[in-house]
Amino acid sequence: MNLTATKSLERIKSEADDSEHSLKRTLGPVNLIALGIGAIIGAGLFSLTGIAAAENAGPAVVLSFVVAAIGCAFAGMCYSEFSTMIPIAGSAYTYAYATMGELLAWIIGWDLVLEYAVGAATVSVSWSSYVVKLFHTLGITLPASLVNCPFDPTPGIINLPAVFIICVMSTLLIVGIQESARVNGVIVAVKVTIVIIVIAVGFAYINRANYTPFIPPNTGKFGEFGISGVMRAAAVVFFAFIGFDAVSTAAQEARKPQRDMPIGIIGSLAICTILYVLFSHVLTGMVSYKIFKGDASPVATVIKQFPSAALQIAIVIGIIAGYSSVILVMLLGQSRVFFSMSRDGLLPAVFSDVHQKFRTPWRCNLIFMVFVSLFSGFLPISKLGHMTSIGTLLAFVIVCIGIMVMRHTRPDLPRPYRTPLVPLVPVLGILVCLAMMASLDVETWYRLVIWLVIGLCIYFSYSRHHSHLAISKRQ
Repeated sequence: MNLTATKSLERIKSEADDSEHSLKRTLGPVNLIALGIGAIIGAGLFSLTGIAAAENAGPAVVLSFVVAAIGCAFAGMCYSEFSTMIPIAGSAYTYAYATMGELLAWIIGWDLVLEYAVGAATVSVSWSSYVVKLFHTLGITLPASLVNCPFDPTPGIINLPAVFIICVMSTLLIVGIQESARVNGVIVAVKVTIVIIVIAVGFAYINRANYTPFIPPNTGKFGEFGISGVMRAAAVVFFAFIGFDAVSTAAQEARKPQRDMPIGIIGSLAICTILYVLFSHVLTGMVSYKIFKGDASPVATVIKQFPSAALQIAIVIGIIAGYSSVILVMLLGQSRVFFSMSRDGLLPAVFSDVHQKFRTPWRCNLIFMVFVSLFSGFLPISKLGHMTSIGTLLAFVIVCIGIMVMRHTRPDLPRPYRTPLVPLVPVLGILVCLAMMASLDVETWYRLVIWLVIGLCIYFSYSRHHSHLAISKRQ
């Protein structure tokens, strides 16, 4: 049975060098850090910070960001080791295939759809919300029927702006990775500037009384304030860190992956953690955390205190640009995961069809453009965010386990970057991620189980019989 059969690193690397399925290596360390920041700073920071503070942690949401960052740091070091050992597209899917077998690799590849595809849909809905507010500020009111999905409080026909941005970013990815990286770099510069402006200007408007009590007392319900609230908020704002692992999906397009992948992964995570802690500290200091109850756009709420209307509009435009880069990198990550799965025979060949001119998996990008657009146009953001977080946390757990397995089974392999203090760091990564998964609501767990059951049905009905690894073993 091929369920637990692993794919040798030698075979993985040789298949990656196949000219028919090769991707263009054009990304340097700055590009990779920009990809990481592009995916990380987005809806989580601009939307979930206020909600996590109001409903779970109060001003102590800054501690929640630290807890989430620690879990990501442990996982990030494990990702870095794998990405230098296996500088191939596919991220956690490829790592699982090399260490724990085909079935678990399929599960993690299918699970990554929750992170990347559903994550892109989540961010596109937030992007649409800010665009609608910007138009309203400029005196233009867009019809509700074309900016709301059928399940919103004010039902509409379709969230058309969300569908629009998915199509634009997908088209950009089809044109080429270098062009995508350049656009992403410009957008990242804009949104980091906006975050720094909010932090710098916002410090002058901080009212120290808003930090008391720093950790509001537990109200008796699980997850509302107290230490348990800080942990639950960590699971909520963890969505804000999703994306650094997307850097590893671009390993096959990095010029010097052994040197640059750790720089891209750990560098982007470190920069974003510092910005997140400062940003959440300023937001909860400018106004009482209670005002953020149910507010999906806390930045738009606090910048009303800024005296300049032009500055307020500029910040909103920067946020919209920031969301665009998150969508770009999320769609990039998902297409590269399915590209790898298709190249292994677990998915139809259409997903690994590389364009002769652009050297990108263009059919895969087209398919996901349609798939993600359906989520963006017809589902509310409340149903999408938690699904993304739990899918990512599961991927992190499996990557941390994979490092320990690989250290035991292939200790001889060269490791340009070595995760320190193994097995301590991977074990801590597993425990922190599991703790955050346990704090998510039961409905989110049900959705994960249902999603995985659908994936297993596809695996046993199609993938298992078309697996290139299984076919080669039978021959």
